[in-house]
Amino acid sequence: MKIQGNTVLITGACSGIGKIMARRSLEKGASQVVIWDINEAAIAATVEELSPLGKVCGFRADISDPDSVEAAYQATKAAAGEVDILINNAGIITNNLTFAEQTDRDITRTIDINTKGAMYVALRYIKDMKARGRGHICNVTSSAGMLALPKMALYTASKWASIGWSESVRIELTREKSPVKITTIAPYFINTGMFNGIRSFFKIQEPETVARKTLRAIEIDKWYKGIPFSEHFIRLMQGIFPQRLFDFVFGDVCGLYTVMNHFTGRQEHHDTTHTTR
Repeated sequence: MKIQGNTVLITGACSGIGKIMARRSLEKGASQVVIWDINEAAIAATVEELSPLGKVCGFRADISDPDSVEAAYQATKAAAGEVDILINNAGIITNNLTFAEQTDRDITRTIDINTKGAMYVALRYIKDMKARGRGHICNVTSSAGMLALPKMALYTASKWASIGWSESVRIELTREKSPVKITTIAPYFINTGMFNGIRSFFKIQEPETVARKTLRAIEIDKWYKGIPFSEHFIRLMQGIFPQRLFDFVFGDVCGLYTVMNHFTGRQEHHDTTHTTR
């Protein structure tokens, strides 16, 4: 579905690739862009910054809370009308502790935002899109949803669930012959601050590149996009390599299993802010 002439809603759109996609959508000629975020001050600043490029509005939404999602959904419908393209972008990573060091709150928060949050938002809009006979939902997940990494157990679990859910919905819509489309995006680490401190053998992705490729995937109705392209071969390599050899080559030699050892992330108050990509 083309960005031009359509209404685009982006969650977590006040920073990172969410903000870049909002800007790029306006530059591509979107009829309007709706931004959702949990931080009201950031929403106001982002709307002011992007308004010279086109029509943009914003609403506060805590996507981990279905009541907050419903309120933002109703407010969006009243102010902006129907949404043609939904980009589920908001997400968090809580820490770089092992699973044994996590708390119940860490588990709940990670799954509520990264997995259930996208579901809450999509559930509202997929019904509208199916009724109208048009629409596109893009779910920004992670390559961590295919490759398990130590000290990322909660984040990895949330993204494996997100990819499985997104794919299941795509198959449902395809079998129904619905014109509504689903795109799943699975990028490697992105240089937005969310993963500050990591040390990676493989290239950290630039946010402008990920944002551009994500919007392009939507426009050509691509069902799945790994960024970079090599992410498409993770499962193949796991199937070809014996597990111990895979762990040695990619985990030890390439350093993937120590990538989170020096993680710091964004320094912010996590109780009031969703860390977005």
